[in-house]
Amino acid sequence: MHVIIIGGGIGGLTLALCLHEAGIGCRVYEQAPQIDALGVGINILPHASRELARLGLDDALARESIATREAVFFNRFGQLIYREPLGRAAGYEHAQYSIHRGELQRLLASAVRQRLGNDALVPGWTCVGAQTNEGHAVARFTDTQHPVQRADAVIACDGLHSVIRKQLHPHEGPPRYSGVNMWRGVSVWEPILTGASMIRAGWLTTGKMVIYPIRDHVDGAGRQLVNWVAELETPRHRRRDWTREGVIGDFIGAFEDWHFDWLDVPAFIRRAATILEFPMVDQDPLPWWTQGRVTLLGDAAHPMYPRGSNGAGQAILDARALCDALAGEADVERALQRYESLRLPATAQVVRMNRQNPPDAILREVFERTGDRPFADIDDVISRAELQAISDRYQQVAGMTRGRSGQT
Repeated sequence: MHVIIIGGGIGGLTLALCLHEAGIGCRVYEQAPQIDALGVGINILPHASRELARLGLDDALARESIATREAVFFNRFGQLIYREPLGRAAGYEHAQYSIHRGELQRLLASAVRQRLGNDALVPGWTCVGAQTNEGHAVARFTDTQHPVQRADAVIACDGLHSVIRKQLHPHEGPPRYSGVNMWRGVSVWEPILTGASMIRAGWLTTGKMVIYPIRDHVDGAGRQLVNWVAELETPRHRRRDWTREGVIGDFIGAFEDWHFDWLDVPAFIRRAATILEFPMVDQDPLPWWTQGRVTLLGDAAHPMYPRGSNGAGQAILDARALCDALAGEADVERALQRYESLRLPATAQVVRMNRQNPPDAILREVFERTGDRPFADIDDVISRAELQAISDRYQQVAGMTRGRSGQT
């Protein structure tokens, strides 16, 4: 069996490593002329880091990231609402890793080249479509001497602007805008709280921040590289593009008075060398992903709001499920249908949960109950049991369960 993978992002590269481990041949075709360290920070949740550990990448991940130990929620006045352990501190077998997206992609690409050979990852190939033809899968490319490539299956891991998704669902329509715009950056800063905390503060109506470190000891003074996302309700947004530069004046006003004993937020934001802008958009779950020997994976299959650290994680889970289906079923088309029947309903649930009750619903609940005012005691506003129930519901939908064993 030989598989063509369209797209050298996190999902495509993870799939290549899984297939290689299972003895299935593959090649990754990436549109970009080279894989650069683009983007900002992401989180790899325990159920996804477990799959990367199965691929022998745990030590490399640990070296290049931070094992996040807790989630901490504050209102926009800097008052603590709730905190809970994450990763191994919460009893999972595997860590929750916070890492620069480009660093994770580089790590995966390096592993693909080392294990599958340099020619297994082909940059500079632009896919324009794929189909099933006479018992084979066919992928078509431009700007190459070999525009047609044949294999047993074509897997579209070509991201938010997937050409193959558009081919399969030409009348789907544009992305759905949530009404929230995001600005992202990384700042070099002293460790905040534990130095391994994921912080969520404020609420979308008046301004919300997500802050977590992604690299330790970036200078001789013990500072960290800290990822941040500023989120704000606004009717204004532009086409989704992970590399679009943002303007600090468009959002900094919402955070100018965020001066807390644990962080000076406006000074922290201004420390970023570059700011990126991205609208919080998703698309309705598709009725199907697979046509013959062609299917979708990751963002190409299920674009979701970047809330709850699930985008990369769900792509990694897709890769494992697809590999297992191909390894366990001789008929390729049946294998792809088996993969779809497992992963499409699961990811559709995450898409809907991210819209309705994401993990930061804790912040929304407190915002609404207090009328966006400081509180004297959080227990007078909401009980710890209610807060934990909100968190638990999201983790269950995302495919995670609590417990000492870390089973998911």
